[in-house]
Amino acid sequence: MPELPEVETVRRGLAPVVEGVQITQADVNRPDLRWPFPERMADRLTGKTVLRLRRRSKYILADLDSGETLLIHLGMSGRMTISGHTVGDFHHPHPAAAKHDHVVFHMANDARITFNDSRRFGAMDLMATGTEADFWLIRDLGPEPLGNSFDEDYLVARLKGRNTPIKSALLDQRIVSGLGNIYVCEVLYRAGIHPGRKAGEISAKRIRSLVPLIREVLNEAIAAGGSSLRDYRQTDGELGYFQHNFAVYDQVGNPCPTDGCQRTIDRIVQSGRSSFFCPQCQR
Repeated sequence: MPELPEVETVRRGLAPVVEGVQITQADVNRPDLRWPFPERMADRLTGKTVLRLRRRSKYILADLDSGETLLIHLGMSGRMTISGHTVGDFHHPHPAAAKHDHVVFHMANDARITFNDSRRFGAMDLMATGTEADFWLIRDLGPEPLGNSFDEDYLVARLKGRNTPIKSALLDQRIVSGLGNIYVCEVLYRAGIHPGRKAGEISAKRIRSLVPLIREVLNEAIAAGGSSLRDYRQTDGELGYFQHNFAVYDQVGNPCPTDGCQRTIDRIVQSGRSSFFCPQCQR
């Protein structure tokens, strides 16, 4: 599933094309994705101008001049691609309609934004603008890891005394939003912390060190256009390439990249998810 860097990359790709631009026609080609689309979604979007494109955790939020906000979740395989618009020196012509093009936005600047989702685990919904903090998918989310409310004191306080493994704690969206399996593995490697260590047993000093490392890893991944493992693509159809920088994620059996370390990357399963780590460098 796309994590924060992938969703932020999509948001940044869409923003120059859709912000301040009217949706001249919205085509909704099926009644649902992961759950039913809101009532009359096509009518509520057609003719509306996108005022601003935001991101909250792994959700894209499009504020409309109608006073509503469109929430978009990419799910496991969702892609949003731009056609009919020049990006830099490249013009992407409109492709022929594809089987899983479930929602298509025709923009007043002749761009077309297509949401394609083969597995249909994505979602779209509408809410009154400014009420997203109370929306059922967002209300329990923790702070943004790149925001000012996520700092060392906050993380130390939230993890104090917790008996859960540090890997699971950082994946808990109520503690910090947007982090997923890939980037937590990479952060814990850089911090030298074993993913199975109990969060409450790690010193405050080491917990504090996680905050700048989380920001560092996320910013590097955003700069690389995210990580493409299976279905993820940027809005221009290109792959992200942060996966080429993985130190531990999906590297089981490969040598640890730490200078002087003679061990190979190992894997354990935690709560049904694979955790990759160096058994010598991470304690």
